[in-house]
Amino acid sequence: MNQSIENEVAIFGGGCFWCTEAFFTELKGVQSIAPGYIGGEVVNPTYEAVCTGTTGHAEAVKIEFNPAEISYELLLEVFFATHDPTTLNRQGNDRGTQYRSEIFYTNNQQKQLAGAYIEFLTQEQAFPDPIVTKITEATTYYVAENYHHNYYSGNKEQGYCSFVITPKLEKFKKIYSDILK
Repeated sequence: MNQSIENEVAIFGGGCFWCTEAFFTELKGVQSIAPGYIGGEVVNPTYEAVCTGTTGHAEAVKIEFNPAEISYELLLEVFFATHDPTTLNRQGNDRGTQYRSEIFYTNNQQKQLAGAYIEFLTQEQAFPDPIVTKITEATTYYVAENYHHNYYSGNKEQGYCSFVITPKLEKFKKIYSDILK
């Protein structure tokens, strides 16, 4: 009897969710991505409120994935390869607690895998500075406003997209060509 494998959820805060979403959208096994907000104190936060840095939320992506097609470990690898996990509350010119590097685990296995991967990267001295990525239990996830969904794909000519996301995405596609859709 064939049993189908249920999709799982991974939640990552890696800076601007437009950029993070653009990378994970390309991966085989990723079923859906929802940019949003997590880890704050305000109920139903808006983009404008989160941008003030006063709500406590991180911009994040909630990734539904098929573990038979892509592993959580590979998602972790992509997460760490596509942002700077050594800068506290900052990614490039984006500054504030909403741009922090944080993994929001949805089960104990994800917590253990994330901790082990950070330990591995630290031992391998993969980055010149210490990793500041937090590992936190997932709390209520608030899906961002509709205009943030698939933002990059609909706004490639916009300044931030063309100057920041496009070059990083082109490099990413060369390195990870074997796992792209």
